[in-house]
Amino acid sequence: MEVLSVTSEIYPLVKTGGLADVAGALPAALAGTGVTMRTLVPGYPAVIDRMTNGREVARFDDLFGVVGRLLAGRVDGLDLIMLDAPALYDRPGNPYMGPEGWDWPDNWRRFAALSWAASELGLGLVEGYRPHLIHAHDWQAGLVPAYVKYGPSSTLKTVMTVHNMAFQGVFGAEIFGQLRLPAHAFSMEGVEYYGGVGYLKAGVECADVVTTVSPTYAAEIRTAEFGMGLEGLLGNRSATVLGVLNGIDMDAWNPATDTALARPYTAGTIQHRLVNKRAVQEAFGLEVRDGPLFAVVSRLTWQKGIDLLVANIDLLVASGGQLAVLGSGDAELENAVRGAAMRHPGRVGLVTGYDEKLSHLVQGGADVMVVPSRFEPCGLTQMYALRYGCVPLVSRVGGLNDTVIDANVAAIQADVATGVQFAPPTEGALADAIMRVLTLYADQKSWKKMQRRGMKSDVSWQASAARYAQLYASLIGYSTDDSEDD
Repeated sequence: MEVLSVTSEIYPLVKTGGLADVAGALPAALAGTGVTMRTLVPGYPAVIDRMTNGREVARFDDLFGVVGRLLAGRVDGLDLIMLDAPALYDRPGNPYMGPEGWDWPDNWRRFAALSWAASELGLGLVEGYRPHLIHAHDWQAGLVPAYVKYGPSSTLKTVMTVHNMAFQGVFGAEIFGQLRLPAHAFSMEGVEYYGGVGYLKAGVECADVVTTVSPTYAAEIRTAEFGMGLEGLLGNRSATVLGVLNGIDMDAWNPATDTALARPYTAGTIQHRLVNKRAVQEAFGLEVRDGPLFAVVSRLTWQKGIDLLVANIDLLVASGGQLAVLGSGDAELENAVRGAAMRHPGRVGLVTGYDEKLSHLVQGGADVMVVPSRFEPCGLTQMYALRYGCVPLVSRVGGLNDTVIDANVAAIQADVATGVQFAPPTEGALADAIMRVLTLYADQKSWKKMQRRGMKSDVSWQASAARYAQLYASLIGYSTDDSEDD
């Protein structure tokens, strides 16, 4: 069964968030399920630099006004097809914005081109390769289902995965005439969205199945609170909206072999985490002390609930805790954390930006990983934390609810607790949760049991990959009895 994955980023080539981790891990996770997955990705400089063995398999003389070509090759075990169009993708900055922090004004064209190229691949553009199904990720690939729906293929199936409803790719109606879609596609049943063009809306409307990255989030996005304006559409097609929990790369995130750690360890040698704790304290300019070390590895935004944490930093420190924050985001929140670090030298530390190696060390050395998100489709940070014996403190939303078992009285007595949840996402509820964590931490014997229990949690892709394989098979009528040529 051949599946073409379409994504705007993929780890380890280019990453701004969890989408890259998922896109990078899913092909390998599916390998034992009878699914062969290739991934179409834009030809950013970082991708071009790594894809030195690419061979040209197709050329576009007019790719939305520019010249482009498709290069196929393998990088770090990934079977890739790169859309090489320098006029669209060979730029500084991250995949979506320039160095100054502003979105590229032609993002509509850049990702329409990606989606259109994917639909052409689905039609058999490359000799010897014709996928049974296309799996599109987030708004950047949202037009894929629309190009398929309004194109000549009557058999090609599409799956649209929503990683975060907050990012929808909405553009003015004036671009529609350049999208290579028929006039009747500009409708409520197509790509039209409140008078403009909605890329994510198009994917949700036109795909055969819509998936989200956790069962709880699949239910949440059908409500006004979390649906971001698409709750009505999602509710109308609720039978084909599924939640499939993300997993993590168990090899890349393995505390027993992680070279980013000062001291690798296992559940049986969890005492060695102390060496990593000291390394984290040094990296963040914190005092060497034995109290609970809280950590944040996140974008510093309202969605992530960082303002709720900022409001509780003084309480956390007064109660004997330390805080290490790794991330960047809203200037106001960055400054608030920086101000807390100035108020509490040696107790609060901030490292701005993204540092993959340091994020591993934090997971391996911090005692508590704080994820106070107002909404969280899945979340990978708490899964990394579980894997590393860093107890998650999370709000009870989305995938956080699906992956962390709250240390309430019943869960503790049943020996199943793996972290602490709080609800609703308010300053007061987080304050109460911090005090609960401190009480739990004081009983080090029980705390270490909870750490080891978290390390045994199944946060792999195994179950979810099997679920995706079943979904693909159901859409194309595939069974294990089908021949290799089907």
